[in-house]
Amino acid sequence: MPRARAPIAPIMKRRLLSVFAAGLLSAAGFEPLNLWPVALAALAVMIHALAQAETRKAALLTGYVFGLGHFIAGNSWIAGAFRYQEEMPVWLGWIAVVALAFYIAIYPALATGLAWKLSGERRKGAGFVLLLAAAWIITEWLRARVFTGYAWNPLAVIAVEAAPATRWVGSYGLSGLILLVAGGLWLAAHRQWKRALPLILVPLALTGAGYAAQINADMKRLNVSERKGYTSGILARIVQPNIAQQDKYRPDYERENFLKLATLSGNAGPQPRLLLWPEAAVPDFIGEPDEEAARARRRIATLLGPDDIVLTGADTLFSESKQVGPVIEKRWIGAANSVFALDAKGAILGRYDKAHLVPYGEYLPMRPFLSLIGLSRLVPGDLDFWPGPGPRTLDLGKDRHGRSRPRVGLQICYEIIFSGEVVDPDQRPDFIFNPSNDAWFGSWGPPQHLAQARLRAIEEGLPVIRSTPTGISAIIDADGRVLKRLPYRQPGYLESMVPAAMAPTLFSRFGNFLSLGLAFFLGLAGIALNRRLR
Repeated sequence: MPRARAPIAPIMKRRLLSVFAAGLLSAAGFEPLNLWPVALAALAVMIHALAQAETRKAALLTGYVFGLGHFIAGNSWIAGAFRYQEEMPVWLGWIAVVALAFYIAIYPALATGLAWKLSGERRKGAGFVLLLAAAWIITEWLRARVFTGYAWNPLAVIAVEAAPATRWVGSYGLSGLILLVAGGLWLAAHRQWKRALPLILVPLALTGAGYAAQINADMKRLNVSERKGYTSGILARIVQPNIAQQDKYRPDYERENFLKLATLSGNAGPQPRLLLWPEAAVPDFIGEPDEEAARARRRIATLLGPDDIVLTGADTLFSESKQVGPVIEKRWIGAANSVFALDAKGAILGRYDKAHLVPYGEYLPMRPFLSLIGLSRLVPGDLDFWPGPGPRTLDLGKDRHGRSRPRVGLQICYEIIFSGEVVDPDQRPDFIFNPSNDAWFGSWGPPQHLAQARLRAIEEGLPVIRSTPTGISAIIDADGRVLKRLPYRQPGYLESMVPAAMAPTLFSRFGNFLSLGLAFFLGLAGIALNRRLR
């Protein structure tokens, strides 16, 4: 006879309810609210509940329920994408948000379960907090990798304004430092001041050291303009046409949309320009070897001066040919989300294909089954997108006068959120271009996306330039500072010299080995401290 499951005690139910509420509140630390003190307090509530857990199941449930609240609130912007898909009801968007939360809440559950297990009976002190911080780093890193990964909003994003330490420990390492601070607040609330102070002061000291290194790097810039965060030689014009998602693929809007891009691109001047257009800015298949594609490229080229370059998003089609009797039939079998570099003659100087694709957005997993029950991709079209080979640097060659053009790293939209996976290590670019289409995601998704792009700039020591149809387009320097931005839903352009790159950072050399190394160190320290106090 099967054993009956033990019911959850009323006190445990109340505890889980408070943890779920804390999870919801913790998302207030992200943009656009940016209420990081609330997030820290919410994490402290979760740590307090975990310390009271009497069984491994209770510990796992604590992390899982916190994660449910955290990810439902933090990913609520996803529901807005379903407003633009006629074949699926809007309410399905909230089902998608909750279903996603039910999956990714596994990772904070793993963190709390691991910390609880390794702590043994010592769950009231600093060693316990150290172990939780170590486990959180590892599970955030796993969340970014397992099943193609979903790296959106690591805890580090709540501290993007104080994130120079990510050059040494990465974003996931910074998330662990945030757990240390929250644990210090929890200990301070229990008047364990001697144990609390080191947990709070060490992350603050690392942040201060990061700022000191940042100031030192600024002072070493070669001239006054570079000390302000700019370099000479690359004039960029970033275009934000404010084309709404519902108008993006309508044939009757194609001419009007191109006119917006053309008008905001301005006129060529004496200085070579780099025009930067958003993801999927043009609906034409400009990479095809036919006259229609050549005509589309020439139309774009009319906007360019003799040494200008445009980087624009457009789709690439893949086909296969098959001999059927005397006739060769051609059929389309896939597509790529691409960025093309075009010169003033309409020639293609290079192409980058997006590697990190969005499941259910750009391709439909288990297509035969899900198509039968009426589900489809959020991006219009019957062809699934295929992934590109990964981070690449486009070398745009030389202009007519023999001057070298910039080397551009490409990360399309969602790709920029993956820490340690945004730059080709063998060909370091001068800056990263992140064309995106955030028109799907309401007013909350775009500022969160921008914050994560800032973290990549700090980690890699490279400027990041974003161009989106509806915002937020921005110029971010190598210190993660937003130098210029265009607000959400406002048409316009940004014109500026591209900020200077820094020397390669420690993170750019070693990547997430640094984050995992920090987790290993914190874990050993936590175990050692618990054994000493036992």
